[in-house]
Amino acid sequence: MGENQTVVVEFILLGFCLGPRIQMLLFGLFSLFFVFTLLGNGLILGLISLDSRLHTPMYFFLSHLAIVDIAYACNTVPQMLVNLLNPDKPISFAGCLTQTFLFLTFAHTECLLLVVMAYDRYVAICHPLRYSAVVSWRVCVTLVLTSWACGSLLALVHVVLILRLPFCGPLEINHFFCETLSVLKLACADTGLNQVVIFAACVFILVGPLCLVLVSYSRILFAILRIQSGEGRRKAFSTCSSHLCVVGLFFGSAIVMYMAPKSRHPEEEQKILSLFYSLFNPLLNPLIYSLRNAEVKGALRRALHKEGHSQLE
Repeated sequence: MGENQTVVVEFILLGFCLGPRIQMLLFGLFSLFFVFTLLGNGLILGLISLDSRLHTPMYFFLSHLAIVDIAYACNTVPQMLVNLLNPDKPISFAGCLTQTFLFLTFAHTECLLLVVMAYDRYVAICHPLRYSAVVSWRVCVTLVLTSWACGSLLALVHVVLILRLPFCGPLEINHFFCETLSVLKLACADTGLNQVVIFAACVFILVGPLCLVLVSYSRILFAILRIQSGEGRRKAFSTCSSHLCVVGLFFGSAIVMYMAPKSRHPEEEQKILSLFYSLFNPLLNPLIYSLRNAEVKGALRRALHKEGHSQLE
């Protein structure tokens, strides 16, 4: 750092540049979304843990997806709510980078988990007789641990590259959380290496996994069309369509955010895009899986039935 630069101790998150009344309205709305996100994903985790019929590899992966969604929301939404009430409240430098690291960890992990879930459905539908041997519990645990480990390591690379940069001038982040690209705009040095690594990571963690998911589901589609039983086709379509909805929401918003030309997406639009994968997707995921998945709805009915019986006794 040069002599005229000081050590950065905090940032100001500008959040949404709106009037006080609209900010209070957003505070109430986002608080409601946050509560529903926690309740919805918590319900999924509870049903999977309590119902033995859901103790299968598919729901093991789904439980980790629910954990990621809860972590997503808890990492970014509380800070956003605080900023809506008190826009000038700063966040420490260490806290900001911690938030960046956790956000990237959860984002990378979710990408890899969605690929793992696509592989699980591919084996279940295209090779049903070999399913229990190919997707054993040991394989499931290995895939999940690998997803978390790779997600954390990739996030650590981004944070280490940010730490090497000096920051000076107005330390105001034009975002509602410490999003990587917004933090890099405040650096007083060349961020070319950071940009290259971000692009390479997007290719590795977004484009690559999305291609694998699409290949898996193209083969799954052909396999479903060959199923003779109409009930079998409906069940397969129900399970796979839920996963495809989640994939479309997550990968679509992330690719537009990080790989589309930035000139087409002003900063305010980027904040709205960020809301999709930090708040709306975690909120919608349990709704998609519970409303479109017969096994989850069945588990919910059985849980309510048991609760009703226990109250009568």
